[in-house]
Amino acid sequence: MNPMALLTTMIKTLMAVVLALAASTLSGEAATFTMKRGLNLDQWVTWPGEDQWGDAKAILPYPEWRKFLNEDDLKALKDAGFDFLRMPVDPSPFLSDKTTDLRDQLNASVLDSARMINRAGLKVIVDMHLIPAGGGRKIGMGEVMDDPATFDRYVEVVRGMARTLAAEDPEKVAFEPMNEPIVDCGSDGTSLWPDRQRKLFAAARASATKLTLVLTGACYSAASSLEKIDPKTIPDDNVIWTFHSYDPFLLTHQGATWAGDFIPYVTGLPYPLTAVPKAQLDVTLDTIRARIKAEAPWTRQHGLLAYLDEQVASMDSADKLLGLMDAPFKAVEAWARANGIKPEDITLGEFGMIRQEYGNAYVMPAEYRAAYVRDMIARAEAHGFSWSVWSYGGAFGIVDAFNGDKAEPDVLDAIRSLP
Repeated sequence: MNPMALLTTMIKTLMAVVLALAASTLSGEAATFTMKRGLNLDQWVTWPGEDQWGDAKAILPYPEWRKFLNEDDLKALKDAGFDFLRMPVDPSPFLSDKTTDLRDQLNASVLDSARMINRAGLKVIVDMHLIPAGGGRKIGMGEVMDDPATFDRYVEVVRGMARTLAAEDPEKVAFEPMNEPIVDCGSDGTSLWPDRQRKLFAAARASATKLTLVLTGACYSAASSLEKIDPKTIPDDNVIWTFHSYDPFLLTHQGATWAGDFIPYVTGLPYPLTAVPKAQLDVTLDTIRARIKAEAPWTRQHGLLAYLDEQVASMDSADKLLGLMDAPFKAVEAWARANGIKPEDITLGEFGMIRQEYGNAYVMPAEYRAAYVRDMIARAEAHGFSWSVWSYGGAFGIVDAFNGDKAEPDVLDAIRSLP
């Protein structure tokens, strides 16, 4: 073999080895951002209507929790056993013409809030958290998903927020471009979300090349929606995939007036249903049935009563409840294994049990909430997934309740006691 041929062969061999090593390294890479146990901070639901968003004193600092929490409060969360916080940021003000002159200040305030969490010794996921329009706001999830032009504007908001966060330590800050997309929820077979998520991913990644991005499935980030995502269409290893689970919904959302036309009539059910004698459970169910008959529209009563019986029958034994609660975890685990995704790159981004619906006198007994959260944490950690409970305050609050009151300590105590 002549020297040139030998040199060519050596170069080809070396390149093959380099490419093989690169491929094996890339295929085994995990996200830069790592986490284990987290808590969701509150979102903007109590601030003034959009007509006042142009007033810096009304809207800043941002997000909402900055009005109420300080670094000592955040450090207390670290002491309780959390290592990260998921920080909801309502994107609606970034889409409002009322805040045109305040955009730079809004972005700077979000960045300062993330840094404040880091200073307390906690990592942070900056979560773009759209909620429905109404209550004094013009643009919410529906408008973003239903109007292509508004969605394109939202993509630019995501691009701008990623640019704001781009220089932060990627081991301490991650970015979630959209929470619980409400799209592809029907039975008509539409599949709009994969393409939209790719657009959001591309915008975020172009601005923040080092940050871990948190991506999800459609339709409220359900496990069944994540199963429909092909992660190979997102050519990036620096991604964490999220799903949310509040199963069984009948128990976790009791009395929630915003959660459909059935749940508002349901209060008083224990977790699990077998936690009380059957005679006591039957009295509670009869009370719920009487409420439906007295308050629900006549045309809906039969369907609501049948649905109640069906739901109760699906969880009236330990085995049935176990199957119901395990199903999302098993589905996500199978999806991850089939797609070569490591468990540490999966997070249960939201779960929890309602404490009290605002304006409703019924308060869920704290021992039921603690038992549910403890059981969900055990499932997540058994699968190797990180988790973040919903939420700091409000209806699902585990630290604060409403009107300056504190939530019962049971849930936090359960988290503090984790090994």
